[in-house]
Amino acid sequence: MLNKIKTRLKALPRIYWIYLATLLIAEIVAFATRPNTPGLYTQWQQILPLIATLPFFFFKNIRSFFKRVLFSFSIVSFLFLALDYNIGDIKGAGHAGLIQIILTSCPIGLFWISLFARWNFHHIKDKDSRIALLLSAFSWGLFAFAYPPMPLGPAALLLLTPWFIVLNKYSRGQALFATFWSGMLYNSINYYWIYNVMHVETAPSGLILFGLFLLIAFFSAYNTLAGFVYTLAKDSPAKLRPVLLALYPVFYAGLEMTRTYGDFAFPWSHLGYVFGNHLELLQMLSYIGIFGYTILVVGSNQAVAHLFCNAKNMKRALPILALPAVIFIALLIQGSITLSRAEAQPFHGADSEGNPTIALIQPSIQQGAKWSKERFDAIVKKTVGMVNDSVKDGADLIVLAETAIPDHIRRQPRVIDLLQETANEKNASILTGALDYRRNPPKSIRKFDIYNASFLFTPNTKAFPKRYIKKHLVPFSERIPFDEVFPILNYVDLGEGDFVAGKETPVYQPFSWTPYICYDAIFGDLVREAMREGSRLMVNITNDGWFGRSTAPYQHLNLIRYRVIENGMPMARLANSGVSAFVDQYGHFDGNTEIFTDRVIQRKMPLKTRDTLYSHIGDVVEKGLLLFFAFYLLTTLFAGFFRKKTT
Repeated sequence: MLNKIKTRLKALPRIYWIYLATLLIAEIVAFATRPNTPGLYTQWQQILPLIATLPFFFFKNIRSFFKRVLFSFSIVSFLFLALDYNIGDIKGAGHAGLIQIILTSCPIGLFWISLFARWNFHHIKDKDSRIALLLSAFSWGLFAFAYPPMPLGPAALLLLTPWFIVLNKYSRGQALFATFWSGMLYNSINYYWIYNVMHVETAPSGLILFGLFLLIAFFSAYNTLAGFVYTLAKDSPAKLRPVLLALYPVFYAGLEMTRTYGDFAFPWSHLGYVFGNHLELLQMLSYIGIFGYTILVVGSNQAVAHLFCNAKNMKRALPILALPAVIFIALLIQGSITLSRAEAQPFHGADSEGNPTIALIQPSIQQGAKWSKERFDAIVKKTVGMVNDSVKDGADLIVLAETAIPDHIRRQPRVIDLLQETANEKNASILTGALDYRRNPPKSIRKFDIYNASFLFTPNTKAFPKRYIKKHLVPFSERIPFDEVFPILNYVDLGEGDFVAGKETPVYQPFSWTPYICYDAIFGDLVREAMREGSRLMVNITNDGWFGRSTAPYQHLNLIRYRVIENGMPMARLANSGVSAFVDQYGHFDGNTEIFTDRVIQRKMPLKTRDTLYSHIGDVVEKGLLLFFAFYLLTTLFAGFFRKKTT
């Protein structure tokens, strides 16, 4: 190995070593003259490495080593960028030159984009690649219409079969080309509604549109990784291949788990979410959870595709062909039996003594006007007016939406007094969403910590209302990911909310209930955490107004329904513009509102009386899936490398 490295280094021309020395000198000069400025700074000396590089391309020997020069430039630039960030007098904050960041990332980025374009152009000219793309696009395009409120849910057990046929029958390059672009189609249909953010957010519309494209491409990379790993598994050594293929659906569930943890968490469209229109089909969630449903979907499609690609005797293969129908019928029977029980009837036991009466106030405030200072008083007046006019006597809890008070609540003492007076008059607690802040010490990177929070006003109480801070913040909308790991990101302003996440999961008395804000309620680990603390009811406040008139509010409600059934945990859900609803522990809906309508819905809610298997094993299962994902990925990569070495 060392001899090979020495031989390759000796093969480099002298002009390359002269270039490398010149580049290092230019970087040292730029580094030595950098300012002592926290955060991102602009310094034109940092263009010196580029100026030093350009003349060398007039030498033929350098042009023939273009890739090596490009990678050398990017590596050296990155090393000095890292030094700049970590060394100096800017303690705890770090700093970096904006020009250096651009020079480090753009040349290598443009190079990879050019290679990607050439790769795509090659496959577009190839007939088999085009056929593979048509099959995959048909498969993933239809699958996107399986999620509620769209009608194709049960068909998901077959819809991915053409994609698996592509993975089995076509070359790896053709399959990955087809998978990436069909993934772009699938994710565009799934997430088109993010386009509506352009009309309500503070960031430039062009930046949001570009961000949406990157988001869709990022999620399509997940599809591509899934396809790539499958091709490795099917081409693995004969003794290992059956095991890897049999375990592939579990790997896919593990891949989805990677979208559930971390600062980039966005667990919106797992494959198992397609059955939400059919309550009977969802009851197995209490045993196997959402990832068990993903395994069923992937396994069903994979088995049918394998049959079409490999079966020599179709009559003997009929049991496999019947697998989707068997899964569907099994889910239907199990769900029907479960829902036929007396305790599983809609909102069973809701009228029992001790259960709370909850009122949900949906004012449908237009998102574009929500943060207008001129309309603040009118928004508060409308929301509180709906409480006074429409909430019936006997309510125990009145729920207002996420950021129903569109300001930092501590800056509005008269609104605090108004809500407390309303709670006293109604003799009911009031939960409302609002912003909050904490001033930090003078030398902190952040002058303030800003929170997306909820506040609980208890009748006849003089203390400041109890506060819950949203724990899962939407990436790039509410915070820049990894801003705690890389503090310099706190200086980046892309129009995001720049919030700080909460840490606590409260359980409020009486009734032992837990508040969730928007995104929080779709994370099963947060639901199970509250249950361990003794919670028996979820109250979810959200503002889906920025989704616009789209499928997204219904998709969001579907995710909530899955969490309810998995854990046997009832939920009262209020959305500023809809869909608001009450959901019992078996997933029955009541009071569902239309989107963008003013409504007040009120009913007595049953508390949790149901114990589910998944609520006990969910944490272990989900962490196990993450470990299995890593193990499976490494195994297939090693198997592919070993096969390449032996052929």
